[in-house]
Amino acid sequence: MTTERPENLDRRDFMIVSAATVSAAMALKAEHAQAQSAAAPAKVAPVGKSGTVYTGDIIDGKRVISALDVSDLAPGKHSFYFQGVQMPTGQHWYVSVMVAKGAAPGKRVGLISGIHGDEMSPIHTIQSVMRQLDTTKMSGTVLAVFDVSRPALEGMARRWPNSGRGVDLIDINRLFPGNEDAPDAPKRHAGLVFNRLLRANLDYGIDFHTAATGMDMTAFHLARMDLPEVKAMAELYPIEQIFDNPAYPGLLANALIAAGIPAFTPEIGRPRVLDHDMIALFVEGTMNVLKHHGIIAGAPGRTGKDSNVFVGDGMFAVVTTHGGFVELLVKLNEPVEAGQKVAIQRNTFGEVVAEYAAPRSGRVGARRTDATAEAGMPIVFMIFDSAQPVGDDTIVE
Repeated sequence: MTTERPENLDRRDFMIVSAATVSAAMALKAEHAQAQSAAAPAKVAPVGKSGTVYTGDIIDGKRVISALDVSDLAPGKHSFYFQGVQMPTGQHWYVSVMVAKGAAPGKRVGLISGIHGDEMSPIHTIQSVMRQLDTTKMSGTVLAVFDVSRPALEGMARRWPNSGRGVDLIDINRLFPGNEDAPDAPKRHAGLVFNRLLRANLDYGIDFHTAATGMDMTAFHLARMDLPEVKAMAELYPIEQIFDNPAYPGLLANALIAAGIPAFTPEIGRPRVLDHDMIALFVEGTMNVLKHHGIIAGAPGRTGKDSNVFVGDGMFAVVTTHGGFVELLVKLNEPVEAGQKVAIQRNTFGEVVAEYAAPRSGRVGARRTDATAEAGMPIVFMIFDSAQPVGDDTIVE
């Protein structure tokens, strides 16, 4: 596999692509090292010993839990608030949870959203799937977690605003499986969610995301296609692209995989909006996954075969060398040849200050939505198959 990037680049610049300066990459590498060195063995939830733990509180008619064991729930649909980490005031951040438990035993699938607070379409996708489930005709369980990073969601922001040592903006999707005894709230919260809500209740996990604010993206998966169970699920979506890459160790999907739970990360287009056309694709694919695992009956809908999904294992970014106004010349999922011009940049007088070309063939996976960019900003991300030579344009349609 070839991925043309410095290590540990932040996913706000799409996924894991070359774009940042060396200093930014080194800062992020240091952050990961600190997170790993601080992570003591996490506490294991009392699931399986004391079952679902109810705090005794009720919020908006929904019982509050501090641990979940789906095995002790009756068949039907159940809605809870999961008690997450404490705020500086001593109150708790609560996570919205729904369980659809079938009348018959079967596989357990987790649908997760809200890890980043600017990602709206994933929440709507999971809501749509849960509305379609008839537990009297189901086998197994579907666990829906809507808003993992509640403080980020309240501000429609990507990162958790942690106030431990002044306000830090923390990407919680670098911290899983978390640590309930960590010296900061986001790591503790990640540990609580992972240990007491997810790990003991899932056979498979799907963690839904979108592009970060300022970017737009194709209908896309980040998925480990070398894992047969992950590959089988990822290919059931009628989407445009799959990026076959393990990404960061701290991603929720990777933490689930490390715990023996096959998982992957769908990416549902733009942030901050409900993209209903794209949501429909991911609802259809998720229903296919539930059918694949025997949780619901019925013929599968469209899959990756119908959408002619493109699978690539490499990615690169086209990065600005100047500040100015950017005019993009390529569309999402467009095949691009090596050397093809993808953007023009102008100053405030309208004079061209830079033109940008693709260094190799590939397909446009994401592109910047803001009209201006500082020097060093990724403006186009492209996905490619490393088996294709750099100048090979055979994928161009």
